[in-house]
Amino acid sequence: MKKQFLLLTVLLFLLGACAPEPAEHSFIRVNADGQFVRDGKPYYFVGANFWYGAILGSEGEGGNRERLHKELDFLKSIGINNLRVLVGADGENGIKTRVEPSLQVAPGVYNDTILAGLDYFMNELRERDMTAVLYLNNSWEWSGGYSVYLQWSGHGDAVVPAVDGWPAYMEYVKQFPQSDSAKALFANHVNYIVSRTNRYNQIKYVDDPTIMSWQIGNEPRAFSDENKEPFARWMADVAAQIKSLDPNHMVSSGSEGSWGCEMDMNLFEKIHADPNINYLNIHIWPYNWGWVKADSLTELLPRAKENTKKYIDDHMVIARKYSKPIVLEEFGFPRDGFSFSKEAPTTARDEYYRYVFDLIRQDRERGGLFAGCNFWAWGGFAGQNPDHVFWEKGDDYTGDPAQEQQGLNSVFATDSTIEIIKAENRKLQN
Repeated sequence: MKKQFLLLTVLLFLLGACAPEPAEHSFIRVNADGQFVRDGKPYYFVGANFWYGAILGSEGEGGNRERLHKELDFLKSIGINNLRVLVGADGENGIKTRVEPSLQVAPGVYNDTILAGLDYFMNELRERDMTAVLYLNNSWEWSGGYSVYLQWSGHGDAVVPAVDGWPAYMEYVKQFPQSDSAKALFANHVNYIVSRTNRYNQIKYVDDPTIMSWQIGNEPRAFSDENKEPFARWMADVAAQIKSLDPNHMVSSGSEGSWGCEMDMNLFEKIHADPNINYLNIHIWPYNWGWVKADSLTELLPRAKENTKKYIDDHMVIARKYSKPIVLEEFGFPRDGFSFSKEAPTTARDEYYRYVFDLIRQDRERGGLFAGCNFWAWGGFAGQNPDHVFWEKGDDYTGDPAQEQQGLNSVFATDSTIEIIKAENRKLQN
């Protein structure tokens, strides 16, 4: 009996030793037909913006790994496998309307707690077979970006729109595309982040299929007509830099579309024709762009749908011309009554989301290039402070950054929108 047990033990050991390791998933690519593919199959998705992932994954201020696990498990359960994530904020903490804690607190000086949070977050995605688009810069003040690089390179104190006004901010940040010193500081940041090795799994970022693409920035803009050419050159330079560091991953722009290119479709085309830019991005904001009003969200919803379809179709012409996929990676719609409370219904939003999802699925059925979307943004299980509507230190992170009313565009785990997202992802995966 003892001999038989020993033989059985050896046999089981040998079978285990010979058993294949779980298959590694491949990098997401674009095939000759202009479609995303992964593991040899077409890749279409309904995903979410989750900009605060690295902060939540940290063990320092703002970190909450228990909540992160809960959020990712819930997202996975409703079919969301693709998240668009901020690598980290730039600049000192304590600036009005800027998210914190910051990642890069001075040129080349990093908060290692947030770096650890980014590594942890990416490892948690990997374990759940989820993917991320990681954006490295920002035109807007809420994570520093353009304005902080300008301040660091000697262009005077960064302008804060909430304090100094939007015209002053626009005038300040339009210096970025023509500032060699500011762009050089950002290039150093790109080198540092893209070349990282994840401390939790010892995998180099360049070798990790968990990353869908590196993204140059959140809504990069020229901010003036005279900046169009230097802006396009800068975008091309950064895309080439990333590709030189990491030939495995796709690169994307983070553009809003024509709205982010001074309403110049030729500029949008020039940027996305670059062979180092693998796919097209657009953003759509019906309320911000005046397609709906706070007091007539439902009444003007048909106009929002019509304008959405036209905006997508206009950019699809360029996608087809260059055989590249297109992703609507930001869109949002206010809650009913323009309420910020997570208790308020989302009837109009649900109808708008359903309309966008239908466009993706219809294009998928035709084998088209409208490959996916990331709604703005995931609020999940965040609580809200009833005493104020703008984010303050110590508050939960929602989908709305610090410069926006908390709850403005957030999708919470209790929203009726969840069932629509879940149903759509089930359809896309069939």
